[in-house]
Amino acid sequence: MKKTINRRDFLKLAGLLPLGLAAPRFIQTPKGQKNVVILIFDALSAYHMSLYGYSRETTPNIAKLAERALVYNKHYAGGNYTTTGTASLLTGTNPWTHRAFQIDGGVAESVATHNIFNVFHNYYRLAYTHNLFANVLLKQFQNNMDDWIPRNRLFLGSYSGFIQTLFGNDEDTASISWGRNIKIEEAGYAYSLFLSHIYQPLQNSKVKNINAQFPRGIPTSNYEDNFTLEQAVSWISGRLTAAPQPFFGYFHLLPPHAPYRTSSEFYGRFRADGFTPKEKPIDVFTEHKDKNDLSRRRMEYDEFILYADKEFGRLYNYLESSGLLENTLLVLTSDHGEMIERGIVGHMTNALHQPVIRIPLLIFEPGRKTRLDINTATSAIDLLPTLLHLTNQTIPNWAEGIILPPFASAAPAPDRKIYVMRAIKNAPDQPLTTSVSTTMIKGIYKIHYYIGYPELKKRGQDELVKLFDIEADPEELVDLSLARKEIANQLLGELKAKLAEVNKPYL
Repeated sequence: MKKTINRRDFLKLAGLLPLGLAAPRFIQTPKGQKNVVILIFDALSAYHMSLYGYSRETTPNIAKLAERALVYNKHYAGGNYTTTGTASLLTGTNPWTHRAFQIDGGVAESVATHNIFNVFHNYYRLAYTHNLFANVLLKQFQNNMDDWIPRNRLFLGSYSGFIQTLFGNDEDTASISWGRNIKIEEAGYAYSLFLSHIYQPLQNSKVKNINAQFPRGIPTSNYEDNFTLEQAVSWISGRLTAAPQPFFGYFHLLPPHAPYRTSSEFYGRFRADGFTPKEKPIDVFTEHKDKNDLSRRRMEYDEFILYADKEFGRLYNYLESSGLLENTLLVLTSDHGEMIERGIVGHMTNALHQPVIRIPLLIFEPGRKTRLDINTATSAIDLLPTLLHLTNQTIPNWAEGIILPPFASAAPAPDRKIYVMRAIKNAPDQPLTTSVSTTMIKGIYKIHYYIGYPELKKRGQDELVKLFDIEADPEELVDLSLARKEIANQLLGELKAKLAEVNKPYL
């Protein structure tokens, strides 16, 4: 019997060839079948991007390139931390569907095949992330990929690399244990002072030649796995050039995620620049950061965004000059935002205010030369169906997002509801009752709903409800839950009805 090889297997084998012999010489993208590249800058808040009106010029390159892109001005993550936010993007489903609640957890096994890599099965699929917890999800989806690139591939060299090899099946747990005992964190301590002070000089010797390029320290994942965006962008550029076409690439890079360690080019750029952020009410979930600390961390974060912005410009220029953009959809977005206000720094907060959930989304289409702004609210779950639509593929019935404007045949429903959720302490196989934060955006309103938190019980509350008019008050300064009680009750009823619906299978 004559043996044949199908197209998917051919693509997979072609990807194993040395880069200089890879498939572009042998295989061309079929007519109408575009390549797709998704680039994630982790913890990038739209509220800190000059592209979206932020006072500091943090994104000059992205803003310039946006003049030939679709720019989504009201785009929301699925959650406010890596696991939930990334899972929503990769599955096209809301958190209560994919159930990726735990910080180091994956999606429910019952829906594990419902992911973006699986639906692009006719493509050569490759993925990489610096982020340990995003990598847990990639590991779960690896059988639907052709090239799952190890995290240590784009680190500068680490004595902890053997951990990933030795404990390949439990890399997440082993890496956390290693990090706690060996790595000296930003605060200057580790669980094991003896081992950490033996290890640290050895590790420092491996990166001493580039220390001067990063005055606050070389960027790290887990405070020890040093990397640079320059290396990552150069590697991605070369890998895409050599990849079989059509390809689907997902690249999740850590900056501007903490620790905020910008390059010397941008170090001190915003020091004493006179910028004064709006004064905002202290949140019930405050971490009690004082104004000076908030100001310093905001400056460092904004300067780190400049570093990411520069390297995105370099990646774009490479893809354009190489000709890849002539038939590639390039997507720039994030998994969640960052919050440096209300006494809070970072995104491991229970609060769901705008800076931590409103993220950028730019889509660069082949041939587009003008900017188009989309001002309707959109969600990370919309990306999967949209990319399938743009590559002439079938959208699965389990996808919960919509085709993004302007590609859909009809405008989004004016009463569409967009949800964001955090349930990091709620067991994935249980109803949503324990330390759950949800928010719903509908029209001009955004309602916050918090249940099951000790902070609320101390105040004698079972739940906390806030209502904001995010058109008139985009900074969420004035809670309207009492002043517009009828609207608040209506929206809260709709949100509670949705939670009751998704809880039914777990009661």
